[in-house]
Amino acid sequence: MRTAKIYELIAACTGVSKTQAIQVMELFDGGATIPFVARYRKELTGSLDEVFLANIREEAERLDEIEKRKETILKSVTEQNLLTPDLQEKIESCFQLNELEDIYLPFKPKRRTRASIAREKGLEPLAEILMNQVEKDPVTRALRFVKGQLTDAEEALAGARDIIAETVNEHKGARNIVRNSFAREAVIASKVAKGKEEEGIKYRDYFDSSEPLSRCPSHRLLAMRRGEKEGFLKLALSPDDERTVERLEHYFVTSSNESSKQVALAIRDAYKRLLAPSLETEFFGDSKQVADLEAIRVFTENLRQLLLAPPLGQKRVMGIDPGFRSGCKVVCLDAQGNLLHNETIYPHPPQSEVNQAMRKISSLIDSYKIDAIAIGDGTASRETEGLFKKMRFDRDILVFVVSEDGASVYSASKIARDEFPQYDVTVRGAISIGRRLMDPLAELVKIDPKSIGVGQYQHDVDQKLLQNSLVNTVESCVNKVGVDLNTASSHLLNYVSGLNATLAQNIVDYRKENGPFPSRESLRNVPRMGPKAYEQCAGFLRISGASNPLDNSAVHPERYKLVEKIAADLGCKLTELIGKEQLTAKIDLNKYVSKEVGIPTLTDILSELAKPGRDPRSGIKHFEFADGIFSMTDLVVGMILPGIVTNITRFGAFVDVGIKQDGLVHISEMADRFVSDPAEIVKLQQQVKVRVVEVDIPRKRIAFSMKGL
Repeated sequence: MRTAKIYELIAACTGVSKTQAIQVMELFDGGATIPFVARYRKELTGSLDEVFLANIREEAERLDEIEKRKETILKSVTEQNLLTPDLQEKIESCFQLNELEDIYLPFKPKRRTRASIAREKGLEPLAEILMNQVEKDPVTRALRFVKGQLTDAEEALAGARDIIAETVNEHKGARNIVRNSFAREAVIASKVAKGKEEEGIKYRDYFDSSEPLSRCPSHRLLAMRRGEKEGFLKLALSPDDERTVERLEHYFVTSSNESSKQVALAIRDAYKRLLAPSLETEFFGDSKQVADLEAIRVFTENLRQLLLAPPLGQKRVMGIDPGFRSGCKVVCLDAQGNLLHNETIYPHPPQSEVNQAMRKISSLIDSYKIDAIAIGDGTASRETEGLFKKMRFDRDILVFVVSEDGASVYSASKIARDEFPQYDVTVRGAISIGRRLMDPLAELVKIDPKSIGVGQYQHDVDQKLLQNSLVNTVESCVNKVGVDLNTASSHLLNYVSGLNATLAQNIVDYRKENGPFPSRESLRNVPRMGPKAYEQCAGFLRISGASNPLDNSAVHPERYKLVEKIAADLGCKLTELIGKEQLTAKIDLNKYVSKEVGIPTLTDILSELAKPGRDPRSGIKHFEFADGIFSMTDLVVGMILPGIVTNITRFGAFVDVGIKQDGLVHISEMADRFVSDPAEIVKLQQQVKVRVVEVDIPRKRIAFSMKGL
C-alpha cells in the first residue's frame, strides 16, 4: 500500500501532479499497459504521453523496492534488539537507497574486522577516551589496557585506532563528506595493464588518460569499463585525497593534543582503507548506471526509428540474399509476405552466369507479377544491385537495398524454423530481407533487438534494464502502428497491449481453425481472452473489410455507441461518416463530453473518423548509392557521396555509402555549429550527403563530414 508521501515523491520526481501520479498508478496496478493508458485514458492522466507514464512507473518501482529494503532493515535491527523510535523514524523517512544503507551500516551484521577483534581485546573504552580528545598522555593511558594478547601500548593504541576508523567509516557525516568530494572532484584514470600494450591496441586512447568523472561521456566510460573487463586496462576513481582527509579531520578532530593525533591517524586509515574504496565502488556503480541509461536511451531511440521506418506496403516483392561463390538466393513473395517460389542464381564470380541469371530474374518477375526488389546489403550487394540496374522491365520496378542486420539470427531461430520448417537458413534469410521492405516492423519484431545493429555498447550495459527498455519500445511501436488481426504472426501479436505469448498463439490457432475474425467482438471467443485482456488489446487490432468500419480504426469498442450516436445526430449512417471531413467538421465535440469522455478522447475519435486505420509511418523513398563505389579503395578524400544513416551514437552517426564498411560522421563534423546530440541533426535511415575526410584502410575506418552539405 503506497502512502501519500510516496505519491508526492513520484510527482516531484516526474514533474506531474500528485493526482496524476495516483490515477496513473491505479491504472497500472489494475493491469493497464502504457500504450492503452496513453491512448484511451487521457482524461484520467491529463493526456500524459508514454514517456511520462514510463517515468512514473519506473519511479514507483524504485520506491517500492526501497520500501521492501526498509522492511528487511527494520526486521534485522529489531532482531538485534537495537531498534529505537529515533532510528525507526530515520529509516522510515528515508527514500534514497545510498542514504538508507548509510543508516543501516553500523547495525549491519558483518564478518570479523580489525575493529571487532580490537573490541574483543577490550579496547573500546580506550577508543572512546581517544575520541573525547581530552587525554594528553594516551600512551600512559593505553598501558592500562595491556594484558592478555596485548603486548605493549602501541598495539593497544593501534587497536583503538581500528575501532575509531570503523566508527568514522560508519558515520553518516563522514560518508557524506567523502561522497560530496567524489561528486565534485572525482577523476577517473585509466592505465594499460602491464604487458597488454600490443594485445589491447584498440584501447590505446585509454592507455594513460584521466579526466573528471563529471565530464566523462557515457560512451567513453563504457569503453574504459569494457577494456578493464577484458583485462587490458586498469581503472581508478578518486577525488583529491589530501583535501578530503582534511575535511574529515576538520569534522572529527576537535582539539590539538596527543589524543587528537591518534584520531587523525585513525581518520587517515579510515579514508584509505574503508571510505575511499567503498565510495569508489559506489561511484563506479552510479556512473555505470548513468552511462547505461544514456546508452540504452540512444539504443531505444534508434530502435524506435528503425521499427517505424517507412514500409513499402502490400506489394509483391522479390527478396535477394546476395553472395559470390554460394550464389544469390532469390525468393518471390506475395503481397502478404507468403513464399511463392525460391531458387539460386550465380551471376558473380567464380561462376559468372550473368545471362542465365538475368533471364531467370525476368521470368520470375513476369510469372509472379513482382512490384519491387529487395537486395540485402551484405556481401555482393552492390554487384547484385548493379546487375539489376542493367536490366529493363516492361513496367517500373524499384530496387531497394535493405539492411541484413539480424537476418542470419532470424533465419536460424525457432521462429523461422516454425514458419518455414521445410527450408534452410539461406531461404529464410532471403524471405526476411523481402519482408523487411514490405513491413520493417512486422519482420524486425522477430529478431532480438541487440542483433539488429543499432546503438552503442549494448552488450556492456545492464542487460535486464536494456531488455525491459527494448521490449517497451517494441510494444510502443507495434501499438502505435496497429496490427492486422487476420494476418499478424503470433510473435507480432505478442507485443500488442494486453496480450502475451499464450494469448497471441491462441489467436493464431483460433484463426486457423475458424477462419478470419469477422469483428473485434469475435475476439472474445478466443480461449483465455478475458475482459481485461480484451479491453487492453481491442483498440490496437485492425480488421480490414469488417462490417463495422470502426473495427479497422483506432476507435476503441467501448466508444462505438458514442460514435453511433454522433452519426445518428448528424442524420447519417456510420459508414457515411467515415472519411467524410465535411460531415465530421459539423460535429460539436462539447455536446458529447461526459464524466468518462473528455475533449482529448473526442478529438482522437474525430481524427480516426477522418482517416480510419491510417498508418502513422511515412511513405518509403527510393534511394541509390553512387555508381562505381564498391570498396574503401574507391574512396577519395573530398569526394561527396549519397548515403544512409545506419546508426546513431552519442559521438556521431554512421553512414553507409554502398561499401562494406560504414563511415563515421563525428559529432563535430555534423553541422557548421555546435551540436550536443547527433539526434538533433539526423535520424536513422535518413538519406544524407557526406564528404570523405579520411580513409584509413589498415584500421578499416572512414571519416565523413556533413558540414556545408
